Amino acid sequence: MKRHASDENRGEVNTAKAADPITTNEALNTIIKQYQNADFLAIDTEFLRERTYYPQLCLIQISDGVNAIAIDPLAKSLDLNPVWELLLNPKITKVFHAGNQDMEIFLHLMNELPTPIYDTQIAAMVCGLGDQVGYDKLVKSLLDHDIDKTSRFTDWSKRPLSNRQILYALDDVIYLAKLYPLMLARLNNENRNHWLDEEYAKSNNPKTYTVDPHAAWQKLKVRNMRPTAKLRLMHLAAWRESEAQNRNIPRNRVIRDETLIDLAGTNPKERYAYDNIRNFPGGKDGKLVTPIQEILMKVADLPTSSLPVAEKRNPTKRPPAAVMELLRVVLKHVTDKHGIAPRLIASTDDLEALASDDHAPIRALSGWRREIFGDLALRLKHGKIALAVSSGKIIIVEQKNEEIES
Repeated sequence: MKRHASDENRGEVNTAKAADPITTNEALNTIIKQYQNADFLAIDTEFLRERTYYPQLCLIQISDGVNAIAIDPLAKSLDLNPVWELLLNPKITKVFHAGNQDMEIFLHLMNELPTPIYDTQIAAMVCGLGDQVGYDKLVKSLLDHDIDKTSRFTDWSKRPLSNRQILYALDDVIYLAKLYPLMLARLNNENRNHWLDEEYAKSNNPKTYTVDPHAAWQKLKVRNMRPTAKLRLMHLAAWRESEAQNRNIPRNRVIRDETLIDLAGTNPKERYAYDNIRNFPGGKDGKLVTPIQEILMKVADLPTSSLPVAEKRNPTKRPPAAVMELLRVVLKHVTDKHGIAPRLIASTDDLEALASDDHAPIRALSGWRREIFGDLALRLKHGKIALAVSSGKIIIVEQKNEEIES
């Protein structure tokens, strides 16, 4: 059994194969059979994405709380289908921490998402441990252990990986497997697991991890662009996104954002004009001139009905600043009392909507959020309760100063 020399908190987690990640189908099938009967599996990945559109999977770490292994997906002839089947086993909960990028990787490789899942970063929001809390901070908070981060900037695509690098990677599932039962029990005891249903619905939706080329233009920071230029930008951005996906390279490796915006605004008609486009690859002799000209010509032939409709911003009266401040205080009071992250209840936009409309279509006015915050906020708006300070703490009082909550 191999362990960090200074680490006494691994317990009896077996990392005997840590120095030798799984690279053969025989070894992989053996451990997968052991995992088939697990109630849960802690999952993590190491990857690179600086040179690719999709993350390049370099290592898969798995632990059932007893055995922790690393699988080398870059090993020649290694068939990962047993891993994909394990991730799709509906009887085994797959536990991640901040698993969005892991989920994106698996969706790309499996064409499906792991199911069912549990994310300790999401769960931490209702455990009083903060919003988007980091893994090392969570481990320190619940297990009183400091994670070794000296290998954080490893190039995981290089082989061989050292024993230290593998042990570093395994830490991300060894302690995750310890966190999961603690957090699960905590939320079960407080009957709060259903509070995360909306967050998990987003995590389980493939659209969360994919970009529709036709919506790619929305990621560009553009203001006050004319409808004709915006239409060109919409088509150029869709073309670039498809190119990046098909060639598996970062979108800015196809063409940079500012260059795309410049093209949409200037609409070059002749080849020589591309010499004047900022950072255009190759200028007028670049290989992208032809496909871009084709796009611009296609857009020029579109009917005027294709032009995007300018957003009409109805000037709405902003709620009084004092009302917003009071709602923020109530939100802080509620989230401190229940030990949850404010973002899980309401955003600033939600508070503004609530301040202006008792029936605003926000989640703070439905379900459990309304029970602990929404109704309280509405009562405050209508003068049925007031805020006061007692012993340095905010308390809620009725108009007759009868304390009802502290």
